[in-house]
Formats: sequence, C-alpha cells, structure tokens
Amino acid sequence: MTSLMLRVAAAESLTPLVKRFRFEHPQGAALPLFSGGAHVVVEMPDGEVLRRNAYSLISDPQDGSGYEIAVRREDGGRGGSRFMHGRVQPGDQLRISLPLNLFALDLRARKHVLIAGGIGITPFVAQVRQLLRMQLPFELHYAARSRAEAAGLKLLPDVPQIHVHISDEGDHLDLGGILSGQPLGTHVYTCGPEGLITAVAEAGARLGWPKTVLHSEVFQAPPPGRPFAVVLARSGRTIEVGAHQSLLEALEAAGVEIDWSCRGGACGRCETQVLSCHGRIEHHDHWLSEDDRSSQSRIMPCVSRFRGETLIIDR
Repeated sequence: MTSLMLRVAAAESLTPLVKRFRFEHPQGAALPLFSGGAHVVVEMPDGEVLRRNAYSLISDPQDGSGYEIAVRREDGGRGGSRFMHGRVQPGDQLRISLPLNLFALDLRARKHVLIAGGIGITPFVAQVRQLLRMQLPFELHYAARSRAEAAGLKLLPDVPQIHVHISDEGDHLDLGGILSGQPLGTHVYTCGPEGLITAVAEAGARLGWPKTVLHSEVFQAPPPGRPFAVVLARSGRTIEVGAHQSLLEALEAAGVEIDWSCRGGACGRCETQVLSCHGRIEHHDHWLSEDDRSSQSRIMPCVSRFRGETLIIDR
C-alpha cells in the first residue's frame, strides 16, 4: 500500500482516553484529498515489532493541509493505542498510508441516517462535513455513556441534524423510533460496538428495511491470544505467531508478501485459503460467510487466530 512519511504536527487529549493527532507533510506539501468515511493505516515501530493500525480520518475531506485521527487508548489491547498515546509526540515522523474508503456514503440515497456509538463517531466526523458541504439531507445520532467520555462533542459542529444521546443522563438510542418513518431511499450507516451494529440490523429487519441500505463498519485491532504455528504450503515453512502478534504481522515479519487494506477484518484483501486444519480457527473478521467459517476453509490473517495441532494455509 502506498504511504508517506508525515510529521506529527499536534497531539491533543479530547478525553482521558481519546487523543487527536494531526499529521502534515514535512515540506508542507498538500496531501491527497479523500471522502468521508476514509481511513489511513499508521505504522508504529515498537521495538522489534512493526505495528500497523487503521484509523478513520476525522479532518475535513477537502483540506489537504493535513490528516487528523482520534485514537482511543485500549490498555488491554496489543499495544498500538498505548504506543500512540504514550510515545508519539509533536515533531515525530510516522509512515501513514494514503486514504482508503471502505465506508463511503452512497450518494444515490435520498437521505443519510448516521448512528454512532462511542469511538465509532470517528468516520462520521468527516462524513458530516461532506454532507453539509453538499447540502444533502441527513441526521446523526451519537450515543455515549457520559459527556466526559464523548470525544465527538469536541469534533462535531453545532447543527440541528446532530442528536446526542448520553446514557448517564437517561437518554438512550431508540432505534425503532429513529428508523421508523424515514423516507423511501434512506440509507443507514452504523459504526460502534458489535452490539450496536447488530441491534441496528435487527431493528431494520423488523421494519422491513432492505439489507442493501444498511451499512456498517467495525475496525478492530487483532486480539491477543495463545501463540500458534502455521505451515505455508508453497514453501513448507513453519511460521510462529506470538501471543500479541497477528498472523498477518507474523507473515510480514517472515518476508511473506500478502495483500491487505484495512487490517481489521473488514475488506477481504488478505483472505487466505486453508488447506488443512486440525483444530479450531478463531474467526474475528466481518468478511467471511458463515459457511466459510464453519467449514474452516478460509482465514483472515489480519485478525483471526488458531488453536489446535496443525494449520496449513495456501501461502
């Protein structure tokens, strides 16, 4: 994936757990523009491990002076967010991929309904700017546990189309009410915890919404787990995968070329055929079908793991 070395121009705490980072070209050159919902992949050289995490862009899609992301610190994660929070300072340089959009607005829609939970607000920050600029009808529903945790409050404009739901204040998302009565041709976009995405899908199904107008995005870091080994069928090599390392990262560290885009189990680019599996694949992606999962014939190396005796993949 094409990338650029960019300078950290600013780092600002939005909440105790969320930091905003701004990246600019070291020579002040303009950066490629993007559309709302796009993400970049940030490379983090963490000792002997090169981490790559995807983050939604929260800056103005039409402003090429810099890219901005918001990172929530996950103390129980593999270390990427802790690296960003604890080690990245203004003046540092990091390698950033060019923007890629797997969660773009469908501009054929008559109206856009955006539903965000927690840090899932990030892709919608740029989308709201795009919708306002294009003067397209929309509404955004943003749910958070408390105002102290709602980083989006510092990122969103004060416009009547935005509705904030704070559970500590007794204001909870009413998905049935939000989805009922929307005009024909409305599209719905959800980003947040899996439970929220499932709830929106179920509410849409009850109300007769076509699946094709319900869009969602989940970016998740590869979960840690027990170390395991994988055999590469083409070379016969055995690759060891560490407890805090994804299979994709282990393959890259071993010099194995493998295509990728999101690194979060959503795009399908790294999908790999499983030739033999004596054990259980722990699927954590949002790409494979239930048939692929149950047959254990495919694996997404970016997020999925393995427990058992032998795993042979077509690499």
